[in-house]
Amino acid sequence: MFDEKTLKQVRDGMVEWREKVKGDPGSAEEGKRFSTVSDLEINPVYTPQDIKDLDYEEKIGYPGSYPFTRGCQPDMYRGRLWTFRMFSGFGGAEDTNRRYHQLLRHGETGLSIAYDYPTLMGYDSDSPRARAEIGKCGVAIDTLADFEVLMDRIPLGEVTVSHTINPPASITWAMNLALADKQGVSWDRVGGTIQNDMLKEFIAQKTFMCPLEPSVRIVRDTIEFGTKHVPRWNMVSISGYHMREAGATAVQELAFTLADGIAYVQDVLDHTSLEVDAFAPRLSFFFDSHIDFFEEIAKFRAARRIWARIMRDRFKAKNPRSWWMRFHTQTAGVSLTAQQPLNNTVRVATQALAAALGGTQSLHTNSYDETLALPSDQAVTVALRTQQIIADETGVINTVDPLAGSYFVEALTSEMEEKACEYIEKIDKMGGMMVAIEQGFPQIEIAEAAYHYQRQLDTGAKTLVGVNKYLSEEKAPIEILKIDETLEEEQIKRLNEVKRTRDNRKVVQTLDGVRRACKSSENVMPYVLEAVKAYATEQEICDVYRDVFGVYQDPGFY
Repeated sequence: MFDEKTLKQVRDGMVEWREKVKGDPGSAEEGKRFSTVSDLEINPVYTPQDIKDLDYEEKIGYPGSYPFTRGCQPDMYRGRLWTFRMFSGFGGAEDTNRRYHQLLRHGETGLSIAYDYPTLMGYDSDSPRARAEIGKCGVAIDTLADFEVLMDRIPLGEVTVSHTINPPASITWAMNLALADKQGVSWDRVGGTIQNDMLKEFIAQKTFMCPLEPSVRIVRDTIEFGTKHVPRWNMVSISGYHMREAGATAVQELAFTLADGIAYVQDVLDHTSLEVDAFAPRLSFFFDSHIDFFEEIAKFRAARRIWARIMRDRFKAKNPRSWWMRFHTQTAGVSLTAQQPLNNTVRVATQALAAALGGTQSLHTNSYDETLALPSDQAVTVALRTQQIIADETGVINTVDPLAGSYFVEALTSEMEEKACEYIEKIDKMGGMMVAIEQGFPQIEIAEAAYHYQRQLDTGAKTLVGVNKYLSEEKAPIEILKIDETLEEEQIKRLNEVKRTRDNRKVVQTLDGVRRACKSSENVMPYVLEAVKAYATEQEICDVYRDVFGVYQDPGFY
């Protein structure tokens, strides 16, 4: 990128600058180390020397063109803003429906469903396992009847819906499709995403149900079914977010997420007749935006570059849309503090700005009170307004990838690419991500990174304002959202009424169909859809999965 004369001038200038800094009494104390939140060491200054070997066409290029470092679309936010997609759900379906309409009135442009823990784990509200957890960390959904209430007066042909759920994702997606049928919306108009990423469950989040291989088989079935019948749907959101929240570094989040993506693509190619270009354009990703501003921007840019190369060179995809990495971003819940919670608005704004500068396609901004309770109406509105202020007031949308060409950002992007590719090569040599997970490799790497960061906080090597520096005894007045304890009784009452009034003979027949599909190589989705339409409960279908495939027990590698 630079001629030798320029580089020589830079080298000579750096020697002179270093000598000057040594004699400056205001310079950094001798031996002090500067690093990112992931502990990548940072130089005091970056120059053309740090990117002298960077090939512009191959590594940076132009927005909307390979390698997509600068974004998937040529005009990015000048043409269309990212989707304001707030992750929300609590209490019963009526409670969450009211919240959705509030958010849509305030300018949200896409929905993201937060399910309660029993629903995430595939248990109905009347299960003993659900006791005292109903509606507490998300919305309780047992049957299609609940989903109908959840989406009341929300047109599924106009509003995209994201389902943040994994083992039962095939079931909640079937509810979405069944309701579209009831609304008279054809499936080619229905848009949205199911998270549906089981590999990261075994690595980090741990809301698993069945063993590894059958879990991936169900993901494969959803990808195949969606490719053939629901063309605007993203059948999997390959997620690094939960790994980062568990303590992964930015490089680990990047590497393990892409390795998961490789595993899913290879699995579909190995077990179906689909060509890679048939399904790859509908793969999506989900990343954390943590507190280290430049590290996160570099991570997003490196992610697009690596994935484009993987799809083009490794999987021989011909369609440029298959090379795209489209991703949703959520600000880092793990970075928020219960101490001085109003400070979290600053953290969230910084992280959201990094996501915008990094080229995200949709964004959730966390609420400042989330370490204390489910977000209040006021806190959610502030979180949404944070995105809107960034989009409409700051000017960051006016030009595409404004940090391109920064010596620091380009050098950091390349460093993250190099280190992430080293991880991917190591995983390939182990036999792929599924083998690596069975051996506990990513789990142990993340656990060690989490311990290292915690030690840095404990020793003061890293600062967390309000926790290990600038402490205060003052308590901020925070409104705490409380879930009505009568919800559990009402939810079970509604579930019992559905069971009483449905055609139970048809339910048994459709569940038998799911069982036969699970035992064969047939795609399970048509059978799950029929069961959902018969008002079979989520647990009834998940119990078939558990009965046929077994229940996974975490071996515990730590």
